[in-house]
Amino acid sequence: MNQRFFLRLRNCVAIWSLILVLAACSSAGQLVTTSEAPSSQKLQVVATTTLIGDVVRQVGGEHIELQVLLPVGANPHSFEPAPQDAAKLSQADLIFANGLDLEEFLEPLIESAGAAERVVYVSEGIEPLSLAEEEPAQEAESHAHSHGTSDPHVWMDPNNVMIWVENIEKALSANDPAHATAYAANARAYRQALQDLDAWIREQVAQVPPEKRKIVTDHLVFGYFARRYGFEQVGAVVPGFSTLAAPSAQELASLEAQIRQLGIRVVFVGTTVNPVLAQRLAEDVGAEVVTIYTGSLSPAGGPAATYLDFMRYNVLALVSHLR
Repeated sequence: MNQRFFLRLRNCVAIWSLILVLAACSSAGQLVTTSEAPSSQKLQVVATTTLIGDVVRQVGGEHIELQVLLPVGANPHSFEPAPQDAAKLSQADLIFANGLDLEEFLEPLIESAGAAERVVYVSEGIEPLSLAEEEPAQEAESHAHSHGTSDPHVWMDPNNVMIWVENIEKALSANDPAHATAYAANARAYRQALQDLDAWIREQVAQVPPEKRKIVTDHLVFGYFARRYGFEQVGAVVPGFSTLAAPSAQELASLEAQIRQLGIRVVFVGTTVNPVLAQRLAEDVGAEVVTIYTGSLSPAGGPAATYLDFMRYNVLALVSHLR
């Protein structure tokens, strides 16, 4: 049995444990209802990832009370929720999630909390890329590692995050019409910041000659970025949308051959991923491993503490190592 099977089994056990905790607490009236009025009249909001949380914060501003499920540095593909996470979902007015099968842990918790009507999938309305569109020049065996059928990493293109902003604004305004004007103003200002970011990215990547715009990563995370800005995702250590599976020897051999043939000098690895396999591959082919941010922001005060900083950091890393 493979590593992905055991990870799914472990996650299922953890999730069902949480469901039992949530059910017990709900029956006692401890999570679903409370005899005391909340200390704040602000909208109670939960976001799954730090990236979504930052964008929700930009739109919601001072009128929401925000909690983020995944801590900084957590891998959204393999995150295991804790009992307090079930409580957060139960008490939330709104739950913002990416969707596209990114948060595999989330659905059982939502169902047990009866919170389906409070979930907003921020990627709704984005045209997803499929594995067939992104699959690099590696063996067809990579289909076994696909994370669902669609690429969930939509945030790698700020134009997609503009759709996030629209979905977030609509949900906040519908649930808190008293502050709809403020949400609209915040969303308008942040959309402008995203447009400015998109223009800056285009200026930066223009420094990279077209023949050098080839990316190798730990898993297939740069599809939307590549499509928007004229890059090619030529290979990945795990040739799929998830980091949960282990590549076969045949797949690694195919990737090594591809790297040598194309003269790839850099392998980009996200901060939420164990870099050992990528480091071994890079050593074998004489390439450098460069750390980037993919599934999580950095801690506050770090180089990628907001989504805008996250994208700037990654673009500068790509440009400086590829040009």
